Amino acid sequence: MPFTLTMPKLSPTMEEGTIVKWHKKTGDQVQANDLLIEVATDKATVEYSALDEGWLRKILVNEGESAQINQAIAILTEKADESIEGYEPEGILKPALEKAVPQPEKTSEAAGPATTVSAGTVRQPTFSPEPPLTNYTFEKPIEESVTKVLASPLARKLAKEKGLDLTTVKGSGPNQRIMSKDLERAQPSGVAAFGRRPRPDEIPGSYKEETLTPMRKIIAQRLQDSKAFIPHFYVEQTINATPLDQMREQLRNIDVKVSFNDFVIKACALALVDHPNVNSGFNSSNQTLVRFKTVDISVAVSLPNGLITPIIRHANFKNLGEISLEVRHLAKRAKEGKLELTEYKGGSFTISNLGMYGVTSFKAIINPPQAAILAVSGIQNVPVVEKGAVVPGKVMNICLSVDHRVVDGVAAAEFIKTVQKYLENPAVLLIN
Repeated sequence: MPFTLTMPKLSPTMEEGTIVKWHKKTGDQVQANDLLIEVATDKATVEYSALDEGWLRKILVNEGESAQINQAIAILTEKADESIEGYEPEGILKPALEKAVPQPEKTSEAAGPATTVSAGTVRQPTFSPEPPLTNYTFEKPIEESVTKVLASPLARKLAKEKGLDLTTVKGSGPNQRIMSKDLERAQPSGVAAFGRRPRPDEIPGSYKEETLTPMRKIIAQRLQDSKAFIPHFYVEQTINATPLDQMREQLRNIDVKVSFNDFVIKACALALVDHPNVNSGFNSSNQTLVRFKTVDISVAVSLPNGLITPIIRHANFKNLGEISLEVRHLAKRAKEGKLELTEYKGGSFTISNLGMYGVTSFKAIINPPQAAILAVSGIQNVPVVEKGAVVPGKVMNICLSVDHRVVDGVAAAEFIKTVQKYLENPAVLLIN
């Protein structure tokens, strides 16, 4: 008899997946444990093997197409000659178009009599690009207008070779014609040289749209929900990074290679032990505080399709060398799409570091259900005051984003000052 193959759930946060490849085609026999499909999830591309024997009779979701969890993706039969005519696939047939969130009744406070807004649904606002311009013609490059200036052929040739602007000089020839000798007073051309002209289809406002990958979809949804529903507040601190830079250089001199991010992870791990209320989260499903018993630090890693946060487990028990080695190993596996579930599921605190790009400061969005995330910026060379004198120095800006439902301002300030203490006295990080 016919039976349905549905999209399996291949990661804890997966809501839908994109079929990258079918390893069987219509009419093929499928044995248990045969590799059947490759699915791009919100975390990685995962191979899925058949659980049951059968014959693949009809593919409902083709390569490159997406399906929700439990959506029908194929029809199989137990025997090769069975008919599937009239068979209705089980599971979800079409993805839901939107999620409806019931809202309580609320009273408007606008001028005039109070009015009641009935319960309904919350929908994401729709924003669409403006249509491209019509009847648009690419303007004539400014440099072409220079041809209207009265100048001798030699003066025009020399001006072009030397990059001089003929409109900045008055000619000494007949009818104020610019001669070659007048070019001594000409200013360099300020007009940028034009390269290729835009193609006819490169109209201002033109665009193309790309389908979100499963990873990017879940990132978009989670971060949108985080920013919309979590009351963020931010605490910023400037770190004197000179001792940190000196310590890293000293370690490099004895062939111990650690990154600034490794120092930050260790400093945060120790600070979370000192301030366990920051090593917390919020369970929005039942409105309870979550107090994590272990310090498990998620480290944001950039991938072509989005971000993933592999976790340094028990970070407070590991030394700098162990943290450095584990971070490099996890980052490599993340970029290869080979992270195991236990390597990215969970975490009690997140660090997002953009220092390698030289940014001076930024604010990160909280990774729920965690209550805090630390944004780490690049080290800047700046003048600093030491003992009343201005000397060269190095600073690094950090910013703690906090869920105000869990952590109050004083607690956040105390935590970030503890992180500052450890980073400005990095020798402590070597003995803890």
